[in-house]
Amino acid sequence: MSALYFKYQAFDAQGKVLNGQLSADTEREAVRILKGKNLTPVKIQETKEAAEKIRRKRISQADVLDFTNGLCTLVEARVPIDRSLRLLEGITESSAMRELVVSLLREVKEGRSLAGAMEVHPKVFSKMYINIVRAGEEGGILDKMLPDLAEFLETSAKTRQAIISAMIYPIVLLITGVLSVVLLLVFVVPQFAAMFEDAGSEIPASAAFLLSLSSGIQSYGYLIIVFIALLVFFWKRLDKEPASKLKKDGFMLSLPMMGKLILYKECAVFARTLGALLGAGIPLIRALRVSREVVGNTVLATHLVQVEEDVRGGAGLGASLEKTNQFPTLLHQLVAVGEESGRTANILIKSAATFDTTVRNQISSLVAALQPALIIILAIAVGGITITMLSAVFSMNAVDF
Repeated sequence: MSALYFKYQAFDAQGKVLNGQLSADTEREAVRILKGKNLTPVKIQETKEAAEKIRRKRISQADVLDFTNGLCTLVEARVPIDRSLRLLEGITESSAMRELVVSLLREVKEGRSLAGAMEVHPKVFSKMYINIVRAGEEGGILDKMLPDLAEFLETSAKTRQAIISAMIYPIVLLITGVLSVVLLLVFVVPQFAAMFEDAGSEIPASAAFLLSLSSGIQSYGYLIIVFIALLVFFWKRLDKEPASKLKKDGFMLSLPMMGKLILYKECAVFARTLGALLGAGIPLIRALRVSREVVGNTVLATHLVQVEEDVRGGAGLGASLEKTNQFPTLLHQLVAVGEESGRTANILIKSAATFDTTVRNQISSLVAALQPALIIILAIAVGGITITMLSAVFSMNAVDF
């Protein structure tokens, strides 16, 4: 196992204070090492470099999913948590994930629960993940909770990958089109300028416009890149202040087509998280609080705060969701049916699958319409530039003739 580094302050047999650094797997082992050297430790602290090492490294969702599947298999085989983590450390390929497993194992050996150890790494393990693990540990049913958690992560990963895959081709097509037009304007169109100057004939208005546009891009094209960078910077900066982020998220929800996609995506996340937590036996109020925190859109999260208050006051979850007039009718109707039948968790998970399917289908339809539209726009732009310049050359030759 990878060792960590600890700074220590200790007294030797003569009472002299010693300061130093040593490597050990845990703080407890560091104490044993010092006592073995006839030193009395008074202060032991893990070095900042070691503590921050994991936070600096990026751990992907795929790594977390592999870790969860591996842990699920070992726990179902009744392997103790500490031994499971030790085995996972040996088979994990990602160096960042391996260091995370070492950290979890160290915390568990020090007496913390697995959920408590995971809380140290909030950027890797979501609150939903930690709460399900904690419920499994407290109820002694971790082997039953982990398979559902792994399925949850896998479903979320498939939905995210489907969306990314659907958008790759249009993005590549758009970038190719923009580069083609820019290259034509910057390198090809200027070649005609010298030709027109040598001929001394009048340049058609359309060709003159393209020549002016080409000259402007050559002289001030960098300003376009600066403008785009500033636009992205200020757009991200809106997330810094709660008031500006609320307006931004409200604007995104109001967009035609895109707003509906965002709403359905957030509803899928909310429903799947809440369903998983309720299925794990977590109380509704606590589950609502955790589910609200995983919703990215602050407008919807604000309404969920009111939903939580209404439920705490005795109202039904379905009725509380309907009262906000913000969520799809399908969601609160299915939740109301689930409450009546006592199957709220199962229905929430199924409704999440429905919302995911709707998002994927709408994105597929949008991409299917976007691809030919981009091709047509690209053809018009490139063809228009080519035809305009060639027509100007032909007209100039006709005048000379």
